[in-house]
Amino acid sequence: MRNLWNERDFEAALAGQQTDGKTPRELLEVVYASRLLGRENSLVMHGGGNTSVKCELGDIIGNRVNVIFIKASGVDLAGVDSHDFTPVRIDPMQRLQHLYATEERRSIEDVRRFSTREFKNFLYLNLFDLTDHMVSQALSPSIETLLHAFFPHRFILHTHSMALLTLSNQPDGEELCSSALGGNFGSVPYAKPGLELANSAAAAYQHDPSIAGLVLHKHGLVTFGESAREAYDRMIDAVTALESRIAAAPEKTMESVRLPSELLSMEDAAPIIRGACVLERTPGSKDYDQFILDFRTSPEILTYVNCANLVELSRRGAMTPDFIVRSKHCPLVVPAPDAADSAGFKASVHKAVEAYATEYADYFAAGKAAVGTDVSMLDPVPRVVLVPGLGLFGLGRTARSAAVNADIAAASASAILDAESVGSFESITDGEAFAIEYWEMEQAKMQKVRHGEFAGKVVLVSGGAGGIGLATARAFRERGAEIVLLDLHQDALDGAAEELGGGVLAMTCDVTRRSDVRAAFEGACRRFGGVDIIVSNVGAALQGRIGEVSDEVLRKSFELNFFSHQSMAQEAVRVMKLQGSGGVLLFNVSKQAVNPGPDFGPYGLPKAATMFLVRQYALDHGRDGIRANGINADRIRSGLLTAEMIDARSKARGLSEKEYMAGNLLQLEVTAEDVAEAFVHLALEKRTTGAITTVDGGNIAAALR
Repeated sequence: MRNLWNERDFEAALAGQQTDGKTPRELLEVVYASRLLGRENSLVMHGGGNTSVKCELGDIIGNRVNVIFIKASGVDLAGVDSHDFTPVRIDPMQRLQHLYATEERRSIEDVRRFSTREFKNFLYLNLFDLTDHMVSQALSPSIETLLHAFFPHRFILHTHSMALLTLSNQPDGEELCSSALGGNFGSVPYAKPGLELANSAAAAYQHDPSIAGLVLHKHGLVTFGESAREAYDRMIDAVTALESRIAAAPEKTMESVRLPSELLSMEDAAPIIRGACVLERTPGSKDYDQFILDFRTSPEILTYVNCANLVELSRRGAMTPDFIVRSKHCPLVVPAPDAADSAGFKASVHKAVEAYATEYADYFAAGKAAVGTDVSMLDPVPRVVLVPGLGLFGLGRTARSAAVNADIAAASASAILDAESVGSFESITDGEAFAIEYWEMEQAKMQKVRHGEFAGKVVLVSGGAGGIGLATARAFRERGAEIVLLDLHQDALDGAAEELGGGVLAMTCDVTRRSDVRAAFEGACRRFGGVDIIVSNVGAALQGRIGEVSDEVLRKSFELNFFSHQSMAQEAVRVMKLQGSGGVLLFNVSKQAVNPGPDFGPYGLPKAATMFLVRQYALDHGRDGIRANGINADRIRSGLLTAEMIDARSKARGLSEKEYMAGNLLQLEVTAEDVAEAFVHLALEKRTTGAITTVDGGNIAAALR
């Protein structure tokens, strides 16, 4: 592993930190080292690992207090700064170490009870003055604070090195690690994080105080130092030695499973898997909590998922306890998808998901009985799905959490293959995994996350860069949805996506071209695993006196204002039926559908047809759990109603622009945001289909009757 430390960059980083004179230099040093570690996914991933430094601080009356600054729980090392470290008083930690130093003083069962019942409160009670040191009240001290506090060294770094895990997760892991690292590292058998692990680690250090660090078997690697650089150099040197040992092992040839002659495409397999991995909120309600999918494949991943013994291999467990809370102890394995039998694949996936849920419930019952605590079962939905022939999927309630689980799964696949070349991969037991997954300190990391009402939903909006489309996308995104934006022009899409923030999938699409529409839905399936809600929003107000308008203009208007909605809806239904978990079709119709204006026949006629299209989809696909509803809006500033049109129409009526735009019963201008809120409302109305909602401020002539 390459050593990234650069002394010039280090000094520049320290000089560039804006401090108030109270931030210790040591803290800035550990920030620099932490960021270097965080740049290596093979060392830490997504909030994993922790780092610390010990120093003195002054309290408000001038007393000097020994504290340990430790990275807060769940913070990513890659972007950590000084405000992400929580200062904890050391002296109470060390008194705790003395109290529980031997089993004669306190039994191991007392230690476990303390870890579960009192550990969190103990840490919070001993936080130093948060205000003076600008630490967020929302941050929690790491669950491994005691591990760091029990050692005398100033700087301590702890990673979940995949190389270390590859060697330690073996039946003879201690011997393998010792041969790679020599006698310079102590060895700690697997122990649950917290007081139990801290005591075991402290005992290993006291056995030989000359060591440079510790191997925490089936968990991670710890290095010490009197400077940040010393601890960092020791970490990189140790990992390099571990990697060299792995590289020296001959690559093991894995027997492969027999694959179908033609595989179902990932774009079709993903919605099937996504539709099987749902949680029905109330039995029989057809109202589901859904998950976003993140797909990964590579030659290495394919080698892993194509293993003939994949089911047995994957059930051996997680690479490190840190992964379990996010991705569960084991992934789900489904059969290879046969293109000639997509219905058979769908049935087998649903069967596999049901079996996984049953096995998870058994695992929970056994773990709860063994521990004897009153905890509630988490959802039994897998967070990783392995698919022979295709690759793997990470699942999460957001695109980011799905990507985290996909990262974990991809890294684990590589490490397991390496472990099999070295010997035989072995994880912690189911009982040990349960103790981590249902430990309050670990659950606290995940419970900080609050999801919006559309979390897990994928919303596709056509005309997404325009006024109504962008407002609608924003309204759904603010409520937690993942967004797919379609529009004709890339520059407009880029601006809209930037306004909405990262993670939006923006694709150019001519909705009058069926191939473009199909490609858009395939792109949504590749990125997020499927589609749940569409807002078919594109339209153009072509004009002409109906007895004089050319066939060309009328046909062009029908292509855009009717057939594009049909294409969008058909592609959406195809994906939604693969998912089998329902869906929502939303259409931007127009008041022209019921209240036509003079010389607007080329626009109003296809819009009237679109209104009946809404009703036909409601009629034909309600049995599939797919709802279809529309919006009739009027006088909305957008690409349809431009500033020039507003000016011309208001002058023609002898009105001011304000009077014209508020020419309704409520005498209020209706905005794109009002239309967006109406679309959101219809998406939430789970017992409503075939409805047309008017958003025009009140126009009796346009009211449906």
